[in-house]
Parts: sequence; structure tokens; C-alpha cells
Amino acid sequence: MNGRNHGRSEMKHTAVSRLYGCSALVCVTLAMSPANAQDASLIDAAKQEGTVTIYTSTDAAQAQALLDAFTAKYGIKIAYNDVGTNGAYNQVISESAAGQVTADVVWSSAMDLQMTLVKDGYAVPYKSVEAGNIPSWANYQDTLYATTIEPIGLIYNTSALKEDRIPKTRADLIKFLQDNQAELKGKVATFDPEKSGTGFLHHTNDARQTNDFWRLAKALGADGVKTYSSSGSMKETVVSGENVLAINIIGSYALDWVKETPNLGVAFGSDYTAAFSRLALISKGAPHPNAAKLFVDFTLSKEGQEALASGGLPSVREDVTSGLNIKTLNEKVGGGLKPIAVDEGLLEYMDPAKRVQFFNDWKAAIAG
Repeated sequence: MNGRNHGRSEMKHTAVSRLYGCSALVCVTLAMSPANAQDASLIDAAKQEGTVTIYTSTDAAQAQALLDAFTAKYGIKIAYNDVGTNGAYNQVISESAAGQVTADVVWSSAMDLQMTLVKDGYAVPYKSVEAGNIPSWANYQDTLYATTIEPIGLIYNTSALKEDRIPKTRADLIKFLQDNQAELKGKVATFDPEKSGTGFLHHTNDARQTNDFWRLAKALGADGVKTYSSSGSMKETVVSGENVLAINIIGSYALDWVKETPNLGVAFGSDYTAAFSRLALISKGAPHPNAAKLFVDFTLSKEGQEALASGGLPSVREDVTSGLNIKTLNEKVGGGLKPIAVDEGLLEYMDPAKRVQFFNDWKAAIAG
């Protein structure tokens, strides 16, 4: 799995570890507050442990509201280790082999790698009290939970392409690429699935879920598509005008970018908008198992989901109002939201032979 990363973590090479706590006054005040009777024993056990350690690929800035809310509510410190998707996966395996498990919770956008950890026995099941409040597709055997729902879309340079020209459906996108080769030649971007784990997940999901992925790939190739390792890299080239269009980017980032970038637009397919999730699991042999369970419960709770949504990560719940939730996100993208299910289908392209075949087919398709 070496060399694979997802989202913003693709540009990270070192771990960032932070410890979050609360003031004595807040901790004392909250300790005196009555706990929910149903969860009292778990809360007490988690407080006795005092700390929860997280391995993640989510930037601390995006998770800050969630971390602050959890610590303020329970007085439990958070050791937050931003090690990227590949780093989280590899550290879990190496630490388990050495009998020195450190991570309590692994929280990553690498959906396929997270499922691999589950299937290979590095996670333990836990039926969260919030399991009934998230969609069935977001829960794999009470062991792997989707905590966000983030659309995959396209961005474009509004100075080069007016909004009324942007395709609204997958078929329209393919036709647009085919009919405007002279204008678009060398000015279209997408993920490199060999260098980007995000790109690999996005492209292989398309190949699994749609009948026209390879037609799209060939249309991109005919336009001289350029490939990149991160959404951020593509954004810079579209803003500068080097490229005028970038396809299959992380839409949750783009929705924030367009608020502050006048010449950047974002669009989603009304017929088909795939969406990925950041998945959470509890490590087998977690040193703070009760704090891990409580953190998973809180992350999936309305309060935790409100915090995530306020940071730009849309909620898998429908009752969140501080930002986009799964229902309002579906409306925003035109009604065609199709979440990538948390199931064993994620493992299809993890087979080495199938991965190599996909890369070969991709190279042939975009050769032009």
C-alpha cells in the first residue's frame, strides 16, 4: 500500500500530533453535570482512561470543532495524530505486529484501506448507540462507520468557461469533452490514480458503479488530460488558468474554495454525484477502549455531527443544521448524490492483479 494517500493528506510527509484538553473550571463543571443514565458506565470508564489517541488523515483545522466539543463535554484529552491515510494504515499494522498498539481510533478518508484493516483483523466491533441515526450504508457490521458525506465533482475557471456551459449530467460531460477538443486541449485536469489514493478511490468507484467510466477516460485522453496527486494542486492550476476544468475533485473542499475565489466555480452532476466518507474504526488492542467507544459515539451524535458540519464536512445525518447534511447536500448537487457504500465492494480493486490491470487500462485510455 506504500505511496497511497487521500485528499489533503497527500501532501503531508510527517505526523502532526496534538493534545487537546480542557480548563480546570470547564472540566470540574462538566464532571458535576448529570450523565445520560444509559451511557453512565461507559462515560465513567472513559473518564478513568482520561485520553483517546486518534490516527487520522483529517486536517486538525477541519476537525477542531469536533475535538473541542468532545473534550469540553467529557474532559477527556485527545492525542490527535495527523499521519495521513497511508501513514495511519501502515502504523496500525506495524504497531500491531510489534505488540505496541497506540491508536484507539483510526479515522481516515481512505475507505478502501479502512475496509482492508477491518477484514484483516485490525479492528474490533462496537455497536454505537448512534448507529440507528445514520444510514444503513454507512455502517459495516458495527465495526466501520461513515462520519461524513463528501461529494465528488468538478471545478472550473469562470473566466474561461461560463456557468451555462458546464455539463449537468455524465453524458453531457463526455459530449462536452468530445465536442470542444480544440478549446480544451491540454487544459483539463484530474487525479492520477497511481500517485493519489483519492484518485484511485474516485476512479475505481466510477468504474464499479457506472457503465461509461472508460468512455469518460478516453474523452479525457483525447483532450490531453493532465493528472495530479491532490485536489489542492488542481485548484491552483484552474485558478491560474493553466487548466480550465478539473474533474473528480473533492467537492467538500471546492464548496469552501469558491466562497473565497472569485474566478472559481464548482459543479456536480445532477444524475450522478458520487460521495466518499471519512471512516472511523476502533483498533484491536486499543489502550483506551472505552474512550474510543465514547469518541465514536460522540462523532456520530447530533452534537458531534453539528461540529463536523460547521467545519465544512457534511453530515451523514439529516437532523444537522450548522452546515450541510446528507439531505441538503443531495439537494445542492442536484438530487443525484450516490454515496460510496461502506461494504466489501471497496476491496475489489485492492486485489494486486486487478490494481495493475486498472492502471494499465487507465494509461491506455488517457494516451489519447
